[in-house]
This record gives sequence, C-alpha cells and structure tokens, in this order.
Amino acid sequence: MPETIQPHILVVDDDPQIRELLEEYLTQNALRVSVVASGKQMSQILADEAIDLIILDLRLAGEDGMAIVRTLRDSSAIPIVMLTGVRDEADRVMGLELGADDYLTKPFSLGELLARIRVALRHSNLSAPQDAGGAFSVADLKVDLVHRKVLVAEREVHLTPIEYRLLTVLIRNAGKVLTHRQLLKEVWGPSHVEHNHYLRIYMANLRHKLEADPARPRFLLTETGVGYRLADA
Repeated sequence: MPETIQPHILVVDDDPQIRELLEEYLTQNALRVSVVASGKQMSQILADEAIDLIILDLRLAGEDGMAIVRTLRDSSAIPIVMLTGVRDEADRVMGLELGADDYLTKPFSLGELLARIRVALRHSNLSAPQDAGGAFSVADLKVDLVHRKVLVAEREVHLTPIEYRLLTVLIRNAGKVLTHRQLLKEVWGPSHVEHNHYLRIYMANLRHKLEADPARPRFLLTETGVGYRLADA
C-alpha cells in the first residue's frame, strides 16, 4: 500500500502557547505541522516547503495581518484560515474579501478548527463541489447544474433566475464563508455591493424553498455580521 501523504499545515501566530497547542493537536490528527511567529518566518517556510494550508493570526505583533493575506493571495492559492479577536468583525470581512478561505474567533474549539481545515483542504482540491456529471448534493438537497434542476427530498423546487444564481455561487464555494459584498458582486454586480437588503430578501426566499425549517437552516448558514456559508456535508 502506498504511504498516505499528510497535508502540511503552517501555523503563523506570535503566541507560543497557541503554537504549541495547535502543533500538538493537529499532529495527533494526522496532519504535518510547522509553526512560526511572524510573517517573515512564514515567507521563509513558504520558500522552502510545500504548504497545503496556512492558519494565520491577523493580530501578529508589529505586523499587518491584512497585508500578509493580500501578499499571499497575490502569489498563491494556498487556503488561509484566519484567527481573529472576538470583536474583529471588520477584520473578518476584509480578510475574506482579500481572499482568505475561512476564519475562527478566539477563543475557539480545536474540533471546529480541525473541521474548518478539512473543509478548506477539500475545497482546494476541487475546482467546484460537483461531480463529473455537474451535480451538487448535500443531505436531501440535490442540484443538477447541467439541467438547472433543484430537488429537495426528491421534490423539484422552482427557483427564480436570481435565486438560482445565488444558489450556484454558494455551490461553487460550498463550505466557504462568502461575505455580503462578495455575494452581491457575484449575483447583482459591482454597482450593488452596498445593497444588503437584496441579499437578505433573496436568502430568506431560498431558505423558505429549500429548508425544512427556515428559522433553523440546515444548508444556508448565516455567519453573523459577515455573510453566508453553504453546508457541504
């Protein structure tokens, strides 16, 4: 049997306790882990090692976390999971719009971090969450992207053109957080990125059509103050 290659995770955090904790936990969960304390050290590792995902603290001492995200995205598609402070809502939004894949707020659950890492790694290995036949499915939601057919529990659901467009944008990024601005730009265009009420209305419509309980959505998840995520498992 060929040896399984462990994904290589790079942790960038200036807190030694967090570095030690993440290195131990992620290693125990079949991941190869490198840890550094600064953006400069991160760049040195990236020059010498093949990294599959970066966990980046946005509040590194004396460094601009957003500049690091921007620089990474200018040269690489490596998935980035940001770590932010509880109140850093603006940072979360900006980081996602600069190209980060996901975020967690401190303090965070190690189990949740591991789940987010696995989603980001899976997403990076697939150009879209669909099979060769052009289909997406999670639980009892099925979308035939070739024939533009949406099924919930084997029952066909009619969507308006905008509702379908919104759903397909979420499908292309299943498991990832998309900010309000990103969704508005993709669905309605750059001139509508401030029209959050459009998004609220159409997301509510989609939930009423696709969710068994729109008040407790299974598929179309809200990231409070940031945007939305389509569940992919």
